[in-house]
Amino acid sequence: MKTFRSRLLQLGEGTLWALGLTGLVGWGAFQIGAAIDTRHALQQFAAARSGAPAAGTPDQSLWSPERIAAWRTALDGPASPPLAVLRIPKIRLEVPILPGTDDRTLDRAVGHIDDTAPLGAGGNSGIAGHRDGFFRGLKDITPGDAIELDTLEGRQIYRVERTWVVDPEDVWVLDPTPSRALTLVTCYPFYYVGPAPRRFIVRAVQVPAANRAAANVSCPLCWRWRSVAVFGSSPVS
Repeated sequence: MKTFRSRLLQLGEGTLWALGLTGLVGWGAFQIGAAIDTRHALQQFAAARSGAPAAGTPDQSLWSPERIAAWRTALDGPASPPLAVLRIPKIRLEVPILPGTDDRTLDRAVGHIDDTAPLGAGGNSGIAGHRDGFFRGLKDITPGDAIELDTLEGRQIYRVERTWVVDPEDVWVLDPTPSRALTLVTCYPFYYVGPAPRRFIVRAVQVPAANRAAANVSCPLCWRWRSVAVFGSSPVS
């Protein structure tokens, strides 16, 4: 009887060890797959522009569990080639910028807001991201911080000019600007439970030494009615 009980306990212990190892292997495989997917997007951009820096992996230490799960789901589908790569050294952010601001795009990366200036061109380029994902680190941004933008034409350096909080209706923050600027948009407060009621804005202007010929901004007002996708329906919550 004791021998049978001993064997039963050994069998149970072995089963638990096997389950634990299987779980660790599965979690490791997910982390590797996620890193590979983000690296692949960045390498897509690097391949399109010779000499682009080596790809990094996303830092998810500040992300919510829900956003990590949504990101995992988004990895299963195809994605458009990145338009550019956004880097903010202070918050250790390196992320591809994809076209559009639909849910799947923002689960996977950050998105260029439709009808704002093309990335790297003259005017005000809008970029949206989730407050509990890639853009959570914006909570630590202060004026003077550097932002790097890698486009197919080369790298541009911006400095944060100001940050502020607006209501969803305040789409004027995306108005065209006379010189090159980036406007980063995410929901606010950062740790609000449920759909966040306001928007956190980061405005950065290009460092004068990096100025290049500015492209004209077309249709300065037509984008307003389509900005509801970013400000009105809370896709960046």
